[in-house]
Amino acid sequence: MARVIPFNTRKENPASWKYYIKLGPDFLEKAIEEKFGDIVVLSGRNNKKIDRLAALVDAGFNALIDKPWVIDPEKLPVLEKVLNTAEQKGLVAYDLMTERFEITSILQKLLVADESVFGTITKGTPEVPSVVKSSIHHLSKIVAGAQLKRPWWFFDTNVQGEGLVDITTHLVDISFFILFPERAISKNDIKLVTANHWPTVLKPEQFEKITGFSEFPSQFKLNGNGNYPYFCNGSLVFQLDGINIKSQVVWNYESPTGDTHYSIIKGSKADILILQGKEQNFKPTLYVKPAAGVSLKQTGQALEAFVKNIDDKYPGLSAVNARTQWRIDIPDKYRVGHEAHFGQVADRFLQFLGGKPMPAWEKANMLTKYYLTTNALKMVREQQ
Repeated sequence: MARVIPFNTRKENPASWKYYIKLGPDFLEKAIEEKFGDIVVLSGRNNKKIDRLAALVDAGFNALIDKPWVIDPEKLPVLEKVLNTAEQKGLVAYDLMTERFEITSILQKLLVADESVFGTITKGTPEVPSVVKSSIHHLSKIVAGAQLKRPWWFFDTNVQGEGLVDITTHLVDISFFILFPERAISKNDIKLVTANHWPTVLKPEQFEKITGFSEFPSQFKLNGNGNYPYFCNGSLVFQLDGINIKSQVVWNYESPTGDTHYSIIKGSKADILILQGKEQNFKPTLYVKPAAGVSLKQTGQALEAFVKNIDDKYPGLSAVNARTQWRIDIPDKYRVGHEAHFGQVADRFLQFLGGKPMPAWEKANMLTKYYLTTNALKMVREQQ
C-alpha cells in the first residue's frame, strides 16, 4: 500500500482511490460475492491467473489482466473458454501489451509498411532470422532510490513461469503487431522451429538482497554449490509466412544502466533497427540501415518522404545521417515512458468497455501468442 498511497496524496492531479483490503484464502470468492464493481485488474502469481480469470469472467467481470495469462500449454483450453465467454457475455477481457505504445515500435511498424524505405521483408533462416526481438532485464534494481523487493515466488518457475512464457509474450505480440497489423493469426499459420532456455544462477546473498529471505525455499532445486539456477532466460524461433522470427529474453542479476532492448527487421531495401545500448545512452533509438545494393543517399531520400508523410501525426521527427545508416531523432514529447504505457493500454480497454468493438484479430492473436510461448517451453522440456 505504501506504493499506492502517493498517488492519492500527490499535489498535481491526485487520484482518489478507496481501499477495501481482503486478506485470506477466500479473496476470490469474496470478490465475486461482494462485487463492488464490474471491472477487475489482475496481476501477481501466474500459475493460477487463468483459472481466477475464468471465475471472474463467469461472474460477469470485465478484466484488464497483466501478462502472462497462461504459462502451461495444458491451460490453453481455459484461455479459449475465457475469451469465448467474454465474447458471449459482452464483456471485455484484455491483456496489458504495453510495448504497442512505445514510440520506436510504432515508427518501426510504419517504416516496415513503407515499401519505398523498407522494400519487402526477407525470409531469413532459423540460424539468421530476418526478425529479432530481444530484451535484457535485471533481477536486482534500484527503483525510486530504493532496492526493488520481489516476492520469493517470482523466482519459482512453477508459479511465475520461465522467461519463455513471461516477457516473451510481449516480444511475440509486438512481432505480430508490427509485421502483420490487424491480421488474425491462427496457430496453423505458424511453425515453431527451435526453442532454448538457460539459467541465471543466484547465490543466497543475492536472493536475500532481492527478496529479504536469507534461504532459498525448500522446493527450489539447488546446484552442487548451494546456488539456485533460475531458468528465466529463453529464446524461440518461429516461422510465419516463411519468415523466420526470433524472440529472446535475458535476465541478468543487475546492471547500473537498466533494461535494454534490441530489434532488427530486415527488408530488401533497408533494415529497421531499435538499439538501446551505451552509444544510445540506454534510450531506445531507431535506425534505418540500407540493404546491400542500396546507397545511403537513396535511403535518406526515401526517409525524407516518409517523415514528411507522417508529419501531421508525428510532427518533429528528423532523419540524421549516422555514417553507415540513418538515425530517426524523436522529440521527447513522444517518449512518455513505460509507466505511461499502462495508462494508454487502460484507455484502449475503456474504449472497448464504452462500446468500441474489439477487433477480431485481438482474440485470434492472443490464442496464437500463448500457444507459441507455452509450446516453446514444452519443446525445451521434452528435449531435456
